[in-house]
Amino acid sequence: MKLGLLSAAMLFVASNAMAQHAHSSVSPSETGQSQFAAIAEIVTLLRDDPDTDWAQVDIQALRDPLVDMDNVTTRASVERTVDGLSVTFMVTGDDVVASSIRRMVLAHSPMLQGSSDWTVTAGEIDNGAFMLVQVGSDDEMSQVLGLGFFGLMTIGAHHQQHHLMIVVGRPPH
Repeated sequence: MKLGLLSAAMLFVASNAMAQHAHSSVSPSETGQSQFAAIAEIVTLLRDDPDTDWAQVDIQALRDPLVDMDNVTTRASVERTVDGLSVTFMVTGDDVVASSIRRMVLAHSPMLQGSSDWTVTAGEIDNGAFMLVQVGSDDEMSQVLGLGFFGLMTIGAHHQQHHLMIVVGRPPH
């Protein structure tokens, strides 16, 4: 099943990339709003895989973290404090957004650390969470500051596989 899903994912990504770059495309390739598009991508992979165990599929389980991503990306406030080769991001929002922030920051901080040479610490605060990133050089600090909180949250490119794991009931982290 893993090889089949990986092959299907690669084909899906390649065909979408080609469709996006084809300027004389006859039909649209965008499936809509980003949450809907992420769900549509997973549904396509599952339907194309004859080994899908539909009894294990739970699309709602994917929708919930997608809502968290949307809440954090569009509704959170971020304050940044720099101290030498460390930067702290204080990420806050209203009650609903604060819960999303906590889930996202606490889950993604270890992914960031695992995908970099940086030390990343996270914890809960009133109305959200903090993320402390410690780097080893001024060049790395420039990169962290350039990316900012939202750019840092994307590092690791684990989201696509993460989505598939959530839907089929496997632990994503």
